[in-house]
Amino acid sequence: MQKTLVFFAFLLGSSLYPQNLEITGKVFVDTNGNGAQEANEKGIPGVVVSDQAATAISDATGSFCLVSTTDFPYVFISKPNGYAGNFFKPKAAQVSFPLQKTGDQSHFRFIHASDTHVDSLNLPRMQRFRQLVDSLAVDFVVITGDLIRDALRVNEETASNYYRMYREAIEKIKVPVYSSMGNHELFGIERDKSLISQDHPLYGKKMYRHFLGPNYYSFNHGGVHFVAIDGVDYQNLYYFGGVDSLQLQWLEKDLQPLPEHTPIITFNHIPFVSPGFSFQDFDSHTFYGPQLLEQDGKLEHRHIVYNFGEVKKRIGDRPYPLALSGHYHAAQEGQFEHSETLFAQTSAITRPDTYENNGFKIRSGFTVYEVKDGKIVSRTFIPLNFP
Repeated sequence: MQKTLVFFAFLLGSSLYPQNLEITGKVFVDTNGNGAQEANEKGIPGVVVSDQAATAISDATGSFCLVSTTDFPYVFISKPNGYAGNFFKPKAAQVSFPLQKTGDQSHFRFIHASDTHVDSLNLPRMQRFRQLVDSLAVDFVVITGDLIRDALRVNEETASNYYRMYREAIEKIKVPVYSSMGNHELFGIERDKSLISQDHPLYGKKMYRHFLGPNYYSFNHGGVHFVAIDGVDYQNLYYFGGVDSLQLQWLEKDLQPLPEHTPIITFNHIPFVSPGFSFQDFDSHTFYGPQLLEQDGKLEHRHIVYNFGEVKKRIGDRPYPLALSGHYHAAQEGQFEHSETLFAQTSAITRPDTYENNGFKIRSGFTVYEVKDGKIVSRTFIPLNFP
């Protein structure tokens, strides 16, 4: 299977991209793989193109025109079923997306991993993870945040090195890797510890975009629409679980063109629902901050996406079999009676290999999902079993 790179091996400059930029381009079948559209290579219609705010849809020839009104640095597509290729590129006046056709995707498997917390000590664990990925014959991997050891409380050099380590580690994986943002990817926001100014050009979520691309996006595979949600926000010195209004507007526009029967799978770091966090108290912690923060006039748990109802409103009555997340470092599931949605957190790749939490034995590892004709037919937890 051809590897789809979902990151870039270059760094964007810190300068802002122009607002009100008209972006034109083509989405097309790149049969010979040279990146340029030849006379016999057809355009791909009906592909959603976005800059994380505005959206456009490619026409019958694969052409699109998108007016970007944000300074976000990327333009990307919601990769259509049956195609592979890079789905995001730096914003420019002309951007095209050459894609390659793949085989039948109606029956596929993918891995849900989380909390890799990459640093020098965890690189051997990432190597073990890569060996397992290569042995399992999966189509792709999603990693739901806390990708690096820490960017919250450290200086730019330290945080940047962690990001580089993560990017180099996932580049070695043979199948596509789709990452989503975790709280540890927020750069410098705990300013009392990081001593980073809010005016720093990579402050907050900008460092994630700088190294890894869009912090929310979507793609299609095997008739399923996967949405990477950024469920991490912050106020003053503290992060919390929440989806901002711009992303909610984008989500509505991203889902609108889909046929109503298309199944939706979301993946994000801070969970929508988590049985594990019921074990925690609400006392303030001197180092990590309070467990409760005020949102919309109410005290809300920092470690749950407080406005998941707004996400669900955008999804509406579409099939929604699976909501994936991490953050708790323990594999667990929750489901409401008479609801199809399974809220599933997987364990962590990071150390330690095993530990006890509230009397339960927790193991490091990840989950493999099997999907056939748009339905989840199996799920299996795979322990890392690090030597």
